[in-house]
Amino acid sequence: MKVDVRDNNVDQALRALKKKLQREGVFREMKARRAYEKPSERRAREKQQAIRRSRKLARKQAQREGLLPGPKRRTASR
Repeated sequence: MKVDVRDNNVDQALRALKKKLQREGVFREMKARRAYEKPSERRAREKQQAIRRSRKLARKQAQREGLLPGPKRRTASR
């Protein structure tokens, strides 16, 4: 992974590096590898994630079709 530092702006380069690492999933992988996860636990976690994803997709589809109300919109209170 490579990030260029322009005009001695290290803060901007660090932000760019963090964004790249986040996009690549490095932080998620580091968190997962902190401790050993048994294969059965891994399968259970992945199954739960798949269920959560499918429910979210179904909810969004129902909102698009008008079967469910959409997300509440925030109004600026002044």
